[in-house]
Amino acid sequence: MTTRIEHLVTSGQFSLDGGTWDVDNNVWIVGDDHEVIVIDAAHDADAIIEAVGDRRLKAIVCTHAHNDHIDAAPALADRTGATIWLHHDDLPLWRQTHPDRDPDAWLVDGQVIEAAGADLTVLHTPGHAPGAVCLYDPGLATVFTGDTLFQGGPGATGRSFSHFPTIVESIRERLLTLPPETKVRTGHGDSTTIGAEAPHLEEWIARGH
Repeated sequence: MTTRIEHLVTSGQFSLDGGTWDVDNNVWIVGDDHEVIVIDAAHDADAIIEAVGDRRLKAIVCTHAHNDHIDAAPALADRTGATIWLHHDDLPLWRQTHPDRDPDAWLVDGQVIEAAGADLTVLHTPGHAPGAVCLYDPGLATVFTGDTLFQGGPGATGRSFSHFPTIVESIRERLLTLPPETKVRTGHGDSTTIGAEAPHLEEWIARGH
């Protein structure tokens, strides 16, 4: 059974540091006709369950714990039995949204999450958030970057728990070292490739954001 990547966009709000913004989020479903994992259960558990259909949802992997990436995770897990995975360094952020329900398991750098032929290697890429991770599958020639790397530059670092020099180091050391043809599937907006973004690193550093 061929492993494939499916894409769902859900809409809701992002809230941090007293501000709230309307956002559209990318939800990524990786698997085959029988088993899948969800990367970032954003906003709408019903829409995600509809997209999963009658397949087994093995895991809900959170690239980080900003509320717009995790707000539907507990409901989705409760209805499917899936395990919620998060890097432990983002637990303080997680608890701002879900104070009474911790994740089920902790992501660790170098760990491989397997589902339906996909082998997703966890890359700890702090900066946008302390526990931000990316998920790289060389077989799919894809890295899921959450809000660490977008088409056009790094994720935002102007709010609590974020740090611009750290995200630049994460991108330089963990992402731009991947093959240039690697598809970058992001937490918001359009996809890109490592090769398209790599030449612009010094521009981002000069901008300082």
